Amino acid sequence: MKDDLKSLSPKIDMTRRGFVSAAVLATGYALAVSPAAAGAISTDTQGLSAGAVMIPTSGGHSMPAYSAMPAGKGPFPTILVIQEIFGVHEHIRDVCRRFAKLGYLAVAPELYFRQGDPSVLTDIPTILSTIVAKVPDAQVLADLDACAAWAQANGGDAERLAVTGFCWGGRATWLYAAHNPKLKAAVAWYGKLAGAPTPETPKQPLDLAADLYAPVLGLYGGADQGIPLDTVEKMKAAVKTARVKVEFVVYPDTPHAFHADYRPSYREAQAKDGWSKALAWFKANGV
Repeated sequence: MKDDLKSLSPKIDMTRRGFVSAAVLATGYALAVSPAAAGAISTDTQGLSAGAVMIPTSGGHSMPAYSAMPAGKGPFPTILVIQEIFGVHEHIRDVCRRFAKLGYLAVAPELYFRQGDPSVLTDIPTILSTIVAKVPDAQVLADLDACAAWAQANGGDAERLAVTGFCWGGRATWLYAAHNPKLKAAVAWYGKLAGAPTPETPKQPLDLAADLYAPVLGLYGGADQGIPLDTVEKMKAAVKTARVKVEFVVYPDTPHAFHADYRPSYREAQAKDGWSKALAWFKANGV
């Protein structure tokens, strides 16, 4: 891998719909959340091998992704980083670099690449209706499996595999913890827990509480207007039947997306505390 995104662009494969996701190859933040806040965290690539990669999937397509790991052979403990609704834009790439600085191989797959490119859309409702609503959970889980396999073949340690995700990715984190028996740990940041089933999203985390394979830490905001606290309480009750350890941290008076340092929703104290707890959770569970 190189920290040279342009060098990878000729390798991108067109999907059957004729669409190529440029989000992982682009610089900056998704248009819907631009400009970024002045205090947005920026992590350099010194001492890292970081850049865009293409990951083969079970459907025969090549999936764009961003990967970062320490320079060297490894194998390194691996963290799958699952995007927000905005795709693999600069914030998600930076999170990968933060993990890499701590000794992890972190890889963030562009999980919408078949449906569209959210980085070029200018408003959240359009992203939700034209892209996110069309992404099947089964596709997401299969792509994450492909991502884990790619990591194992490219410097990652299959015995030390974890997942974390934010918002849309927080919900997917719960789903993946109930999908992959080889997963060692999961940290879900303000992921949706309940909701009506659709053909693309037939089950919610609340439906899968008893099926979790990996210990999950859930990080939530007490003032999150999109995730009612009663659903957190329902999930707390449901995971009493889980075969693994599950813990929740709910930060009082804290909004959704409190980890997103590039947005007005960012809460520095809660974000730093959540990050510290996430790292401790991974370590405690062997990752």
